[in-house]
Amino acid sequence: MNRHVPAVQIRSSRRAQAAQSSIARDSVHPVDLHVGQQIRIRRIQSDVSLGDLGAGIGVSLQQVQKYESGKNRVSASMLYELANCLKVPVSKFFEGLPDPETLQDQQLTAEVDDRIAYISTAEGRRLIEDVLLLSPRVRSRVVALVSSIVDEEMEEQTDVDR
Repeated sequence: MNRHVPAVQIRSSRRAQAAQSSIARDSVHPVDLHVGQQIRIRRIQSDVSLGDLGAGIGVSLQQVQKYESGKNRVSASMLYELANCLKVPVSKFFEGLPDPETLQDQQLTAEVDDRIAYISTAEGRRLIEDVLLLSPRVRSRVVALVSSIVDEEMEEQTDVDR
């Protein structure tokens, strides 16, 4: 049986799938996001490709991407395999999270550090690599320039908000 589905129905189901995907992304636990970012950071620091890491732990590179994005939770045994493959202790993946003992009855609301997230992107790595090629004197001038641009942007935003 070959049924014809109207284009309107296809488009609306795609919108529903996109909305579900957005909801799923928003409901990712902050610890899963943090662990995923730590996996990415450790992989990049170790100069290991997605494919090589996947092969080393017995999963596809797409699965590694899902771990790194937090879309798929990483089991304890897989964390052990990842740590073994990247030659780091398992605890490295949890660095930067608040200690649950100090939170008492508060719900764990670890926020992903935007700076680490940026550094782990291709653009962030390229920026850092290029800046590190500069002399310390020029590097400090670049930082001053960027700070000046940020100050201007903040002032313009403040003026627009008034």
